[in-house]
Amino acid sequence: MAKMEVKTSLLDDMIGVGDMVLLEPLNEDSFINNLKKRFDHNEVYTYIGSVVISINPYRSLPIYTPEKVEEYRNRNFYELSPHIFALSDEAYRSLRDQDKDQCILITGESGAGKTEASKLVMSYVAAVCGKGAEVNQVKEQLLQSNPVLEAFGNAKTVRNDNSSRFGKYMDIEFDFKGDPLGGVISNYLLEKSRVVKQPRGERNFHIFYQILSGASEEFLCKLKLERDFSRYNYLGLDSARVNGVDDASNFRTVRNAMQIVGFMDHETQSVFEVVAAVLKLGNIEFKPESRSNGLDESKIKDKNELKEICELTGIDQSVLERAFSFRTVEAKQEKVSTTLNVAQAYYARDALAKNLYSRLFSWLVTRINESIKAQTKVRKKVMGVLDIYGFEIFEDNSFEQFIINYCNEKLQQIFIELTLKEEQEEYIREGIEWTHIEYFNNAIICDLIENNQTGILAMLDEECLRPGTVTDDTFLEKLNQVCATHQHFESRMSKCSRFLNDTSLPHSCFRIQHYAGKVMYQVEGFVDKNNDLLYRDLSQAMWKANHSLIKALFPEGNPAKINLKRPPTAGSQFKASVATLMKNLQTKNPNYIRCIKPNDKKAAHIFNEALVCHQIRYLGLLENVRVRRAGYAFRQPYEPCLERYKMLCKQTWPHWRGPARAGVEVLFNELGIPEEEFSFGRSKIFIRNPRTLFKLEDLRKQRLEDLATLIEKIYRGWKCRTRFLLMKKCQVVIASWYRRYSQQKKYQKIKGSAITVQSYIRGWKARKLLRELKHLKRCNEAATVIAAYWHGTQARRELKRLKEEARRKHAVAVIWAYWLGLKVRREYRKFFRANAGRKIYEFTLQRLMQKYFLEMKNKMPSLSPIDKNWPARPYLFLDSTHKELKRIFHLWRCKKYRDQFTDQQKLIYEEKLEASELFKDKKALYPASVGQPFQGAYLEISENPKYKKLKDAVDEKIIIAEVVNKINRANGKAASRIFLLTKNNVLLADQKSGTIKSEVPLGDVTKVSMSSQNDGFFAVHLKEGSEAASKGDFLLSSDHLIEMATKLYRTTLSQTKQKLNIEISDEFLVQFKQDKVCVKFIQGSQKNGNIPTCKRKNNRLLEVAVP
Repeated sequence: MAKMEVKTSLLDDMIGVGDMVLLEPLNEDSFINNLKKRFDHNEVYTYIGSVVISINPYRSLPIYTPEKVEEYRNRNFYELSPHIFALSDEAYRSLRDQDKDQCILITGESGAGKTEASKLVMSYVAAVCGKGAEVNQVKEQLLQSNPVLEAFGNAKTVRNDNSSRFGKYMDIEFDFKGDPLGGVISNYLLEKSRVVKQPRGERNFHIFYQILSGASEEFLCKLKLERDFSRYNYLGLDSARVNGVDDASNFRTVRNAMQIVGFMDHETQSVFEVVAAVLKLGNIEFKPESRSNGLDESKIKDKNELKEICELTGIDQSVLERAFSFRTVEAKQEKVSTTLNVAQAYYARDALAKNLYSRLFSWLVTRINESIKAQTKVRKKVMGVLDIYGFEIFEDNSFEQFIINYCNEKLQQIFIELTLKEEQEEYIREGIEWTHIEYFNNAIICDLIENNQTGILAMLDEECLRPGTVTDDTFLEKLNQVCATHQHFESRMSKCSRFLNDTSLPHSCFRIQHYAGKVMYQVEGFVDKNNDLLYRDLSQAMWKANHSLIKALFPEGNPAKINLKRPPTAGSQFKASVATLMKNLQTKNPNYIRCIKPNDKKAAHIFNEALVCHQIRYLGLLENVRVRRAGYAFRQPYEPCLERYKMLCKQTWPHWRGPARAGVEVLFNELGIPEEEFSFGRSKIFIRNPRTLFKLEDLRKQRLEDLATLIEKIYRGWKCRTRFLLMKKCQVVIASWYRRYSQQKKYQKIKGSAITVQSYIRGWKARKLLRELKHLKRCNEAATVIAAYWHGTQARRELKRLKEEARRKHAVAVIWAYWLGLKVRREYRKFFRANAGRKIYEFTLQRLMQKYFLEMKNKMPSLSPIDKNWPARPYLFLDSTHKELKRIFHLWRCKKYRDQFTDQQKLIYEEKLEASELFKDKKALYPASVGQPFQGAYLEISENPKYKKLKDAVDEKIIIAEVVNKINRANGKAASRIFLLTKNNVLLADQKSGTIKSEVPLGDVTKVSMSSQNDGFFAVHLKEGSEAASKGDFLLSSDHLIEMATKLYRTTLSQTKQKLNIEISDEFLVQFKQDKVCVKFIQGSQKNGNIPTCKRKNNRLLEVAVP
């Protein structure tokens, strides 16, 4: 873009104010009105400095196309209109060019579009980073991890049809070029209570509905499931179907994504078996039963569901049934077994379902991390993307909302600290004096929750661990004693008298004044949810399962590793996770996306001001603007500032020759802007008040109108002058052409007259001469005709005489011939009558045979042995003779053809015959090799001085020398090697140096494997335990596969007297050192044309794509 075209779209033709820092006046109403104005014009993104505010439009907008990606690529953050791509590009370029680790924090309440924002960030980074087969595979795996986690971790809520019910933090790792190497995912606080119970109007996790809707009947039968949602107690029926959501299609997407990420088929099957077991656990029901000692116990009503669960998981039915009915408590060396009543049995069932699903989700995250982790050990750059629940204020707030809001308090704390730190660093970097900024520090609220001695979480853990009767009420009493005097804690039962008569605060609740507002929490369920207790009997029953995945999910069930220590509580675990997250975020450069939901109806074009106002308050957006504006509201580098406003000063317009800073100083002095309204940094101009910036914009707009008028005037003058000169030039050209035309017409007229006179004279002379010639010609013709008539009469007379004489001579000759014939016939008739029949027969046969052989001589076929043509039989009595002649002729021409062969050619034809027996109708590549001669020595080892070292090292006769590609199992790439076959060994040598890399005796070769398709890949399997097999089998690729396999087969048979096993299959195993890797051949179009390509799908699968 030329310098005159550089523009800042935040200021050019902007709708409302693109950056809230420039908003005047700044208050809550103007803030909301500006958002609404931009939202109504489909501008869903707005800045607060470097923070992006994103409003969910609840519809598709044409602002995420590949063209938009290219538009924002490598552009300044403020150069174009606000967009999430601008923040993504700024973060990616800072990571790539400045070697700064980045993190993108996406916050907002459910339904605000956090998940979609994280997808947009990842898709933009994937689009702008490098290209290549390996890079594209890493990008595809990173992107395809989203559908898997969404299926298992997202659910439909009243606020969002695809609500994330867990927090996700992904670290994307890049190399020094900015290409992705892999990633690491961390998950936080899965809402596992949703597995067993969902609020009205909401659904369970997506995966349950996707399996029942999208799986085939055969697959459902294996999982012992039915397609009817109403058969399962854990699935809410009032919202089982969601408009616009195709669960069947999503299930196919999830299975495809799991395959791309790297899940093996048996792993996918195991995951769905666990999901089916969780679903069927909800159908187990209990009935009360009294024992003889008066204690109540529970029994399972219908054991069919229990039986199917045990068949799915491989658990002994009696073991699981007992775990649902009894509880064993261990204390030192004693074990006490107690029965469970119906309520306790249902609690145990639900606890098992929640723990089973929660641990499965954690295993999925771990398994995905194994597939997408970086394979190299080099130093990596990191970009973190945090998609975590926003601040939640419901009518009924419980333990989950308390934990979520605590996390948001910590994020708000780090947000304020890092924002102030960023502002202060920029001021110091630019040499601007830093002034202290007053702001609300929510550290006191974080301390109220997380203090190790008097914090609410510490009190909750202490209450859960103390002996005796522990209830939610005792926990509230403890809070009332410890936190009563805290200014942000409110309870009606506390010692503080100001809340005794507060009827809005029930007795069983407490209230915390968060940074986003007051939230009232119901204490019911705090203790149970914090304990997150799973009976040891159930853990041990799960560990005894024959199902490998379930066994791995419950390591504490191993009797050999019994730990009597109480497991950590849910609150303490989450507190530690948040601390780790905060520590991680503080090491990176932060980028913020604040997501806002415009309405609760999930509808487009609706902007609920009250709802948006509520979110603005608890996100602290106004306070963020005030922090940003506390010093200077606007800052810009000198070059773009001078480029934008240089037309306002005669000294800087149209070109400024000196430094940009000096030009800006001259410009501002000329405009008379007060010195207190701006400051000069080292590389930027800082403007204190937005009014000053808007004044500059107004002056620029007026100046542009003046310049437009001037340009229009100059253009019109130029256009009129140009038109006049063009008309003048046209008049001169037309006049010159007319004069030429007039003279040409006059010349043509004179020339025509002269030609007419000449033609008349020439005509008169020609006619006179013609008359003379005609007279002379008539005289000559008359004499000729008379002479001709006379000669004709003489000739006819002579002809008549000659004809009469000839008739007389012919009559004499005919009479004499008839007389001689009569005499001969009279003499011969006596002799002929005795042997007439036999003579005529023999003569006829002789003539027929003579005619037959003469015709055969002319109709003989070619001498090619494969020519099956033969002349047709002329007579029936010659049938046997005809066939015998055909046989003799074919044997004769075959002998003639064989006599032409040399010994070398005979050997080649024997090898061709052997190849036909091995590969005909088995290998698709075979027909193409039939017409190709087997040369063997494709490399001139003895004549090429490059291979002198290799020639000296091999003292045997070389049967075949060929360049092959050796496949690396780590990445599927190929390395060139020289393949040598001698009478006793197979050798692989380096193509460049000729150094022998591997030498294998023919006796150690056990098998050769290849596919049935049209490719050149083959595997050479070595005998286990042999010295050559220490590095594993060889996976090679050759352009002469049929010839190499045939010669290897014949040589092995000749030396070892044993036939070499040739295996032809589209899927076979190859031994690499200690691991076996599956090589799988698939059909697919290739970008490289008709060349098969090998790709590493994961650590145990190499996939060869054959065109």
